This record gives sequence, C-alpha cells and structure tokens, in this order.
Amino acid sequence: MKNIVIAGGGVLGSQIAFQTAYCGFNVTIWLRSKDSITRTQPKLDNLKKVYTETIEKMAGPDGHSPENWARGIADADSFDKDACLAKTEAAYAGLKLELDMKKAVEDADLVIESMAENVNDKIAFYKTIAPLLPAKTILVTNSSTLLPSKFAKYTGRPEKYLSLHFANSIWRNNTAEIMAQSQTDPSCFEEVMKFAQEIRMIPLPVRKEKSGYLLNSMLVPLLFSGMDLYVNGVSDPESIDKAWELGTGAPKGPFRILDTVGLKTAYNIVQMYVKVPSFLAPYNFKGMSKMLEKYISEGKLGKSTGEGFYKY
Repeated sequence: MKNIVIAGGGVLGSQIAFQTAYCGFNVTIWLRSKDSITRTQPKLDNLKKVYTETIEKMAGPDGHSPENWARGIADADSFDKDACLAKTEAAYAGLKLELDMKKAVEDADLVIESMAENVNDKIAFYKTIAPLLPAKTILVTNSSTLLPSKFAKYTGRPEKYLSLHFANSIWRNNTAEIMAQSQTDPSCFEEVMKFAQEIRMIPLPVRKEKSGYLLNSMLVPLLFSGMDLYVNGVSDPESIDKAWELGTGAPKGPFRILDTVGLKTAYNIVQMYVKVPSFLAPYNFKGMSKMLEKYISEGKLGKSTGEGFYKY
C-alpha cells in the first residue's frame, strides 16, 4: 500500500491522515466542501505543533517517562530527534486536501472512511464512492460503534470491506482494532493488519463482530455513566471526573474524555439510544441528548473549539 485516502477530516480523521503521512505514505483527505477544508486545516496545523512539541519532550531529560513518550512517533531504542522532526515537516507538507471524490480515489490502495456516526450519511457515502474505486482498493471504516456488516452491501466490494478503528491521540495511544465482517476476504484482513503495523500502530484483531469493538465496549458505558450522573443532577462534571481519576489513577475522567472525542460524536452515539423505551434504558439518554444539544448549539464542541465541559 502506498496511496491512502482518508474520507473525513474530523478529530480522528485528521489524526489518522497525519500519522499515516508521518510514516511515509501518500495521503489525501477527501472533504465534502470548502467549509470542511476551513475546519480541517486548523486541525492539521495543530497536529504539526503537537508532534513537534511531543518530539522535543521525548528528547528531553524526562522524555522516556510514560506521560512524555509517544509510541506512535518512535521506538525508544532508535529515537532520532532530527529525523522525527523532519518526518513531521514532510507529513505536513505532503498532505493533500481534495474536494473531488473521483480524483481523490483514482489510485487509492486503501480508503479509510472516518465520518460522523450517522447511518444514513455513511450509506450515502458508500453508494457514491463504490463506482469510483479502483478494483485494487480496500475500503475500511473507522466507525466507533457501527458494525461493518451493516454497510457491506453498499460498498460494491464486501470482500474488501472491514473495520479499522483507532483510539484518540493516535500518536500516543497507538492501537488499531481490525474487525472483519462475514464477507471479508482473509487476505484483506491481513493486509490491513500489516498496514496498521506500518503506521506504528499495535494491531488488535477483533475476531467476532462487536459494536464498540474492544476499547469502546469498555469506554462508552463509562461515558454514559458519567453523563447520566450529571443530567440526573447527582453531581457536576468536575466532581464526577475527579471521582474516576483519583479513584482509579486514570489520567482523564468521562467529561475530559468527551471533550477530547468531541461532543458531536458523543451526541451521534447517544442518538442511537434515545428511542429505547425508558423502562428498558439503563441511562437517561433523553436527558443526555438535550444536554449535548445545548452545548453544541452554544458552539462548545470540546477541546477542538476551545471549550466543552472545560475551557482550553
């Protein structure tokens, strides 16, 4: 694989693109509109700054400490500060932003769909891109909760379609969960596993379709529990976070995680549960939905906009 296309320039899409370019691949980000470019470019500008600052810390006296070392950037035994800084500059300079879908994918070896968790939008995307893809192209989704089998029939290549899911802060939390659906060709699964390694991820095979994969099967209930405590008036975000952080030693509580992930992503996930009858729902999803709608309407989308549950 040489030519990689990322469909979507959101929080994770921009990170996947930058990390892939950092590892030497030709990377194009396909975006829907000029407005999408104005939202994506600042994310890429910030990632260049983040990688540069992280590399500087890694080269410092405390660089090998867990809080400073980024496994996605370099191995401890072969770390070269100047080489890593050069790779960061090359990644930033080489990234392409493209509005023309046909042009973006004309020589793609791999397309990574990293769009919002909206079923109808994803189906529309797959129907549009299917006839444009070269025969060689493997198509993967970075969906955090939706199963690939739900979309396989719309891709035009179910045997070359599967999931490749990343954790946030990809340069530091360098895991990649690879999950096939029933029609995925095993050879494509292995190719995606290999690609994950080549962009310095630790590939984690998910051998059975599971909504939420490995990480989010554990993380989403934590986020729901935190928001449930808040919308039901039990406590405030800061206190809920402190309870989790101080009680478990975790670096972030649910609301700091939500700010990092982005409140729109959280809202889209909650929307999948709001119609569950209240007597069956383990959480107050309607209350969560209203709460998130308020924050989003005020432009408080999380860390990416400078404010969510916290100010940055």
